[in-house]
Amino acid sequence: MALKLKKRGSINSLLLLISGIVILAGSFFTYIYVLRGVYGKFDFGKNFSSLSFGTYAVDSKDLKIAILYSKNTEEMLVEGNTWISDNVVSWKKTLSNYQMNYTVLQDSDIEKGRLNGYHLLIMPGTKSLSDLEYNQVKKFINDGGSILATSGAPATYSDDKKWRGWEFFQQVFGLKFQKEISKEEISRIQTLRGGFPLTANIPTGYPMRLATWDIPIQSSVIEPRTSQIGFWYDPRRDTGLVHEKLLESCGIANGTYGKGRFVWLGFELNSVLGGQDSYVYLDRLLKNSLNWLLYRPIANVQDWPADYKGAAIILPIINSEPDQIANLLPILRAKRVKADFLIDPAVVESNPGIVKMISSYGDIGVILDIGYLNSVSDTINKLNNLNTQISKIKDAAAKIKSSSNKDVLGLMPMFGLYDDNTINSIAQTGLKYIFSDSLSDRSVPKVVIKGKNPVIVISKTARDDYEVIRDLGLTNNDFQVYTYNEDIEKLQFEGGLYVFKIHSNLQCHREYVNVVGEVIDSLRAKHIWVTNASELHKWWAMRNKVEMRVEQRSMNRVAVTISNSGKEDLSDFVVNVDLQVAVKDIVISSEIIGTKLPDKNYDPVSHNLEMRLKGLKAGESRIYFIDYSRVNG
Repeated sequence: MALKLKKRGSINSLLLLISGIVILAGSFFTYIYVLRGVYGKFDFGKNFSSLSFGTYAVDSKDLKIAILYSKNTEEMLVEGNTWISDNVVSWKKTLSNYQMNYTVLQDSDIEKGRLNGYHLLIMPGTKSLSDLEYNQVKKFINDGGSILATSGAPATYSDDKKWRGWEFFQQVFGLKFQKEISKEEISRIQTLRGGFPLTANIPTGYPMRLATWDIPIQSSVIEPRTSQIGFWYDPRRDTGLVHEKLLESCGIANGTYGKGRFVWLGFELNSVLGGQDSYVYLDRLLKNSLNWLLYRPIANVQDWPADYKGAAIILPIINSEPDQIANLLPILRAKRVKADFLIDPAVVESNPGIVKMISSYGDIGVILDIGYLNSVSDTINKLNNLNTQISKIKDAAAKIKSSSNKDVLGLMPMFGLYDDNTINSIAQTGLKYIFSDSLSDRSVPKVVIKGKNPVIVISKTARDDYEVIRDLGLTNNDFQVYTYNEDIEKLQFEGGLYVFKIHSNLQCHREYVNVVGEVIDSLRAKHIWVTNASELHKWWAMRNKVEMRVEQRSMNRVAVTISNSGKEDLSDFVVNVDLQVAVKDIVISSEIIGTKLPDKNYDPVSHNLEMRLKGLKAGESRIYFIDYSRVNG
């Protein structure tokens, strides 16, 4: 009996040992499964043993960011001037708002090599560096660190206040100094280009107004490793060849030097002027810049469908000599383009057949008098009240529909002025868009939600035939085409919308009208989407409803949340995710099994991943996991 008990006891111990091993192994593999579910694939030997999932910091609190307080630069200023300290304080507040830890370094810290281990060095207004400091900063970025410099070119002076020149600016940033912007201009606009990680989720062509008290500078890109993100060129005040002026007026740039990265802003944060929008978009510019410099993914919705580099609409204005519009119609038919005709109701009354003639060549909008400045001395716009504006729109729409059986879809105020009542009037009467006559707005439509109906505001983005033919006196067709092409190049450079506004009493004359066909051909050759306002409204209203959030989960996984904030289903659209690093073996999965996965296209040069979604239901939100292997391990 004793032997049996002993044997039975030994069997229980073995079972207990085996059970323990099984439970331990199961727990281990469950843990690994959970880790993979959160962080994606990782190298067990490299990552698990150190409880780390990347050689870079995923958490903002792990980042090492330095702000240089340049005493050398401060000593160049008039005694008591707080310019450097004010700029440093602005960066402290900015990083604190982003919950990023930072250290303020002095010139002596840089000289002693204390930049080692930092990810990013911010240099606010740093014009003066000692020779040793100069070499340390160059070594820092060459070895893989990132630099964000603001205002004038850094290191143009030595620590003994002697002019050093543009060597650092040219060698490290790949930029050539062009000129300083005078304080006498009071303010200047820096126009932001679309299609770059730094301007993600900022309206393409957004005009950021900046004070000139810091004497901002403009430069030009001289190295292919550097990208121009914005420009100072202003068509209302600057003369010369447009394309050349654009390239010579860089005010924001980013690029690489050695193993590192840089962002250069030709102004200080404290110089930004304007309303709430200016500060919202400055915030996005800074956040994008920091994410790019710290190799964090950046995501945005592509501005235009397919792979178009911009968009364009043809906007004929039917005013005096309305019969001349007939010269345009064969060209629209031959080019298979739908235009957006704008017509004064008074013209419809005197020419009842005109609306029926144009009705099959595009959509129809109205030009309405909704108020104006009563006299030269008035400082307040005397626009009609809401009920009057609604009444005028309804009357005009009824006249046009009775002649053509077509609904009026757009409005252009006769004197170029509109207010919130106008937007409400458009929404309440079923119109979809308003054409603004302002050249100062951004170069993509602005979506305004009033109730259930989105209204898009389409700004004037280029010179029209009144300016080209009447004001400039360009009666030669070739000169007209050349001038229009200058504006097309500007809009293509921005990535925005080209509004080709022409009039029945000028460009539509028989001797000039063929220019319209040449402009359409030029737009298509530049891969610009030639569309009309209805399609533009459909696309832009849809795009505006897409909300995104991107998060780096580990060195091998990015999570992208895509939501439809609207009340209608969304169709085909493209999301760009700049992964910031060279990757391979990309696999996209979803948090919920059965979710339809997007088509993908990865560019190994730009590290940009295109995700094409075929649709997204109203109120739906999806989380996609992007898993990959790093090319360099």
